[in-house]
Amino acid sequence: MEKTLYDFSVKNKKGEDVSLAQYKGKVVLVVNTASKCGFTPQFQGLQALWEKYQDKGLVIAGFPCNQFAGQDPGTNDEIQEFCSLNYGVNFPMYAKIDVNGENEDPLFTWLKSQAGFAGWDEGHELSALLDGMLRKQDPDYDKKSDIKWNFTKFLINKEGKVVRRFEPTATPEAMDEYIANEL
Repeated sequence: MEKTLYDFSVKNKKGEDVSLAQYKGKVVLVVNTASKCGFTPQFQGLQALWEKYQDKGLVIAGFPCNQFAGQDPGTNDEIQEFCSLNYGVNFPMYAKIDVNGENEDPLFTWLKSQAGFAGWDEGHELSALLDGMLRKQDPDYDKKSDIKWNFTKFLINKEGKVVRRFEPTATPEAMDEYIANEL
């Protein structure tokens, strides 16, 4: 049987196992986050989506990651405090994880297998910079499903299946209609 979001457990900020089966019947937006990134202000838009749709069945699940230019070096508690104080974040934030490589969390292995790289938003000011930087490291980076940077987002439907991947250059506001359609 094909896996769904509900087959995975993750660690909360205290390091305790938490089953994602708790989100059965909900629409879930999974985001790898960072506190010191050019995309960090997206926390504001994510919080706005959470406030707008949480009563209709949306869950936003944040997963801090320090794999991209060391942009989330703090402890789980420091990250939570930063997000809360600076952006009013009160959606679920989990323990810091790896989203690529040898120690990547199985949740992200699965997410990437379900939705490959979606391409940069050509209208975003950082798209060309990211493309140039990543292409220097790997000329075929865009053909691989690895997470490219902080604030990659996966939209999961009420059945626990990935329906869409949004790259960091996709703003939370641009995802609103996709989320509404799944609710």
